[in-house]
Amino acid sequence: MQRFVCMSDRLDTVFAALADPTRRWIVTRLVEGGPRSATDLARELPMSRQAVVHHLQTLDGAGLVDARRVGREVRWSATTGPLAAAGAWVQAAARGR
Repeated sequence: MQRFVCMSDRLDTVFAALADPTRRWIVTRLVEGGPRSATDLARELPMSRQAVVHHLQTLDGAGLVDARRVGREVRWSATTGPLAAAGAWVQAAARGR
């Protein structure tokens, strides 16, 4: 039961982070386009760079993105493991397991 609770807590965090459409858009952009800076992402959104960073920090807390400093810039990339775990849960739930 402990393993289930631990996995459930992680999935809860992932699903909570993905509940926001802006964060889903950011994850999609990072999965499809590779690492990007918050400034790059903000150019495509109707919000400030600081607001994008806030979303990225939420995604980071869920394990969905990872930050890496490249010179003076922070590049964010998608971490697909938690997405795969969430997808597996959805598929299992859809099959009734």
